[in-house]
Amino acid sequence: MSLPDELAEQILGSIIDGTYPAGGALPSEPELAELFSLSRLTVREAVTTLRAQNVVRIERGRGTYVNPPAEWTSLHSMIRAATSPGADPEVADGAHVARRVLEGGIAELAALHRTDADLERLREHLRTMRETGGPEAHVAFHQAIVRATGNVFVPLLFEPFTQLLAELPAESDRDALSRHERLLAAIEARDPAAARRFMAAHLRSHDESARSA
Repeated sequence: MSLPDELAEQILGSIIDGTYPAGGALPSEPELAELFSLSRLTVREAVTTLRAQNVVRIERGRGTYVNPPAEWTSLHSMIRAATSPGADPEVADGAHVARRVLEGGIAELAALHRTDADLERLREHLRTMRETGGPEAHVAFHQAIVRATGNVFVPLLFEPFTQLLAELPAESDRDALSRHERLLAAIEARDPAAARRFMAAHLRSHDESARSA
């Protein structure tokens, strides 16, 4: 990651944590350069990156202002906002809804295009989930479903949501494992309707558990 990109990420973090709230102004370019001990050129490039994502806007003669998340055009930035401590409930809920829509279609495609190698990977991750209950196996199981679609664009679409998935509490109870087993069975049976249905039921239950945790 380049220095301007790293700085853009730092400024984005300060926007998300409320240091620079929506509607407010960022410090001036010289102030940011002094604050981060970087050149004004680096600051300018970082702000340009955030401007391209519509995280900030430049008002000529006034300064650089922070836009509300609803106007941002970067999925990466939105996922960061959704998974941050104290995230706006509307932003967080929107991310979970979007994930459910995306993963329902992913489950359908996986059921249609999965290979024997895909099934073996899914079974392996499910075994690990039974044995350890760790979050890594849960994330890996869902990523394996993504790969099982056989579509090179789908992993690119899903990648930003892996952060959201990693932030959710791990599931190790019997009901959670049963949901994964039913989902795997539908994919193995090449039943796209059942795969979508079981994925939707699993994600609803997981989200409800996360909210009540």
